[in-house]
Amino acid sequence: MPERYPGYDVLAKRHTPSWNRATRETVDRRLAVPREPRFLAAAEFMILKAIADRIVPQPLGREPIPVAALVDHRLFQGDQDGFRNACLPSEREAWRRGLKALDAEAHAAYGIGFVPLAEYSRDDLLRQAQAGTLDAPAWDGMPCKVFFRDRLLPDIVRAYYSHPTAWSEIGFGGPASPRGYVRMGWNRRDPWEAVEAQPGEEHAAIESNRHVG
Repeated sequence: MPERYPGYDVLAKRHTPSWNRATRETVDRRLAVPREPRFLAAAEFMILKAIADRIVPQPLGREPIPVAALVDHRLFQGDQDGFRNACLPSEREAWRRGLKALDAEAHAAYGIGFVPLAEYSRDDLLRQAQAGTLDAPAWDGMPCKVFFRDRLLPDIVRAYYSHPTAWSEIGFGGPASPRGYVRMGWNRRDPWEAVEAQPGEEHAAIESNRHVG
């Protein structure tokens, strides 16, 4: 797929009026998240990574966003939503139980763990979790459908789109502090926002996005 915002790198805003010190420090902390797990065990982390690869498959030719590491970091920090479905245990326990259960489902269905499964087999198990049709004892009373809907999917997608690489892909300028956004109407953009490439106008978009600040 062609890039929607060719030539745009949100990190180029670092020393422009668009970002202040608080924004730079926040982004720096996110980029510095360790790639190795600190909350999950190594085997659990590999299952999470295999799941994330199917939920948010990433394009070739660029450094991948460390989705699993970002989810693990959130669990390590103990960050929480502040609310939860009563069908689920705490976020940390839900993830541990869900990863264990998906691996058990893989063993039951295919005779191997989740990680070595082919992509279509991983997708099949994830679709079953989404539909609520998995029932291995390892779920221990936690509904797979609720885990998928309230934990697995949102946590992974939020982790992906919390990263500056994803911001560049969707033309997002990062936190609004201090400059903010002024032209809030439909299909309007501020001069410091990225230009979306239109068919036949890719070169013009690249030139514009190189100077977005």
